[in-house]
Amino acid sequence: MPTKKSEKTAGDQAPEAGEPAKKAKKEAPPKGTKVAKPAAGNKPNALQQPLQPSEELAAVVGEGKLARGEVVSKVWEYIKSHKLQNPDDGREILADDKLKKVFGKDKVTMFEMNKHLAAHLK
Repeated sequence: MPTKKSEKTAGDQAPEAGEPAKKAKKEAPPKGTKVAKPAAGNKPNALQQPLQPSEELAAVVGEGKLARGEVVSKVWEYIKSHKLQNPDDGREILADDKLKKVFGKDKVTMFEMNKHLAAHLK
């Protein structure tokens, strides 16, 4: 049993003055990792469900069924490759002829975009 205040027993783990406290680190998965496909027999979730794009949306993302996440990624690729983001406000998308058919107007925000895309996926 310690007799002085400065002595510590083995159970005391508080850091000394001037010593940094140890923090537990959480390891996050690296950015850019793809969502795992469901195992055989498991039902895919809403983001993995293959959906058929409308003719207007297919002109941008291509023919064939795609998962909702893949559609959004391909639309962003199209937007960036055609430089359709507003240079003054990156949240705004300036639609070209193909995207006007999907969005129904000349300008949409990135937050509105998913609402318009959902109307073109079945």
